Amino acid sequence: MTFSTRLKEEITEYNSNQLEKRAELAAMLRYDAKIEKDKISITSENAKIARRIYTYLKEIFGINIKIIVRNQKRFRIKQIYILEIKDKIEYILESLYIYENGKKVKANALYFETEEERIAYLKGTFLTTGSINDPSTSGYHLEFVFNTKIDATFIKDILKTFRMDAKVLKRSNRYMTYIKSGETISDMIKMFQAVNSLFYFEDIRIYRDHKNMVNRLNNCEIANQEKTTLTGLKQKESIEYLKQNDLMDLLDEHTKIVLEYRYQYPESSYSELAEIISMETDYKIGKSGINHHFIKMKKLIEQYQKNKS
Repeated sequence: MTFSTRLKEEITEYNSNQLEKRAELAAMLRYDAKIEKDKISITSENAKIARRIYTYLKEIFGINIKIIVRNQKRFRIKQIYILEIKDKIEYILESLYIYENGKKVKANALYFETEEERIAYLKGTFLTTGSINDPSTSGYHLEFVFNTKIDATFIKDILKTFRMDAKVLKRSNRYMTYIKSGETISDMIKMFQAVNSLFYFEDIRIYRDHKNMVNRLNNCEIANQEKTTLTGLKQKESIEYLKQNDLMDLLDEHTKIVLEYRYQYPESSYSELAEIISMETDYKIGKSGINHHFIKMKKLIEQYQKNKS
């Protein structure tokens, strides 16, 4: 079972009040139902979602619903659940703000005034059109897929009321409203009250964030080491230049000590070099002192080259 399926099935275990049921059902029928003149058909591959739609329709509208179960043979055998409604079609569609005066109308946020209703509407939308990547196998990604840009934008606007940033993208002949932020997806799972899925998602997110932080620190350490090595090798070249041009005697004894040790340990950092010199000689020095002697060396070389030219 995929993480997306587990999340959806956990959502179906949550008990809703009457207003929430209507809002959730409104989304399910708007985005997933096939509406014809004499019937409404809803198809689902998930038995729990099909049962939820069936229960809500029965409870709210008191209608007879025909259930058809078919076996689909594509790669593997799986059951498809089809709900057919032939009673009170116009009344149902108008009660759920899908039709008005016999014609389909755009979804309107005014129909779902409370926060609970908007969350329920998002639940119904996710159960029928949504999917989410398993965070352990790929990046963070949650999406809703629609037939029209108007529907995709409407869901984006509802998400915005919860300060959730989503984007709309056209894919083939359909439109996708998607979220890439792990934190935002986590907030949505929490909003759906899917506790087990939330714990799973957060565990993976914490692990991945920690792993990324360790990788960044390692990369930073490698970059610093490469920079230290490059600096040391350039300073070694400068020391060789001093020796070739008999300039070492123009430096004081402490600077000579530092340069001789740098020549021996070109890959050491200033701190490591200071520690080696302090341990092996009578000259106690720190990182800033090391840097001071290399400034002296640089100035001597610059002065020599200036006089030479």
